[in-house]
Amino acid sequence: MTKIKPKIKILKPQIPESLDDLDIQSKSIKDEDLFEEGTVIDCSIENQRAERVTFENIVFENVVFQEVYFKKVELIDVRFINCDLSNMSLVGGIIHRVEFLDCKMIGTRLDDVNFMDVRFINCNLSYSNLGFSKYIQVVFEKSILRNAEFQNAKLSKVGFKECDMTSIQMSGTKLKNIDLSNSEIEGMIVGLEELKGAIVSNIQVLSFAGLLGVVIKE
Repeated sequence: MTKIKPKIKILKPQIPESLDDLDIQSKSIKDEDLFEEGTVIDCSIENQRAERVTFENIVFENVVFQEVYFKKVELIDVRFINCDLSNMSLVGGIIHRVEFLDCKMIGTRLDDVNFMDVRFINCNLSYSNLGFSKYIQVVFEKSILRNAEFQNAKLSKVGFKECDMTSIQMSGTKLKNIDLSNSEIEGMIVGLEELKGAIVSNIQVLSFAGLLGVVIKE
């Protein structure tokens, strides 16, 4: 187990200070639509299904997404504040320079996504699907990842800070240089090969005693 903690520098969304209101909720979103430079506040976006939609330079605040399926979506320089994205599907998307702040994301589909420079802060991602995705410079901070699917993901400069990762599924995801030391990882599903090089606390080592083939005697 290495004790070297890599520094993670994440670029923030490049969003203009002054933005006009953007009406998305009343539109029927179609394939390859482009929405850019605006704020979407205090509304619901419902019953939308489209592919290759692009959202750029946008702030979503207090927005509820219901029955929304955006396959291969592009989110570039976007901030979500106190939004509910539960059960929303963003499968196969590109998410670059995006922040999710105080968001509810229970059961959200984020599999097969390309993440770069992304922050999840104080979010609930329980039962979300984050597997088969590529993560470059991504931080999960004070977030809940209980029973989330995170298998076969590729991690580069990824941080977990004070997260609840109870019973998270991480099979096939190599955790070398990933710092788990201040997160809750009880019941994490992971193999010994994937765990090699991870940064864990002394107490957390006990959780992996079975993988190591040892018996802890009190």
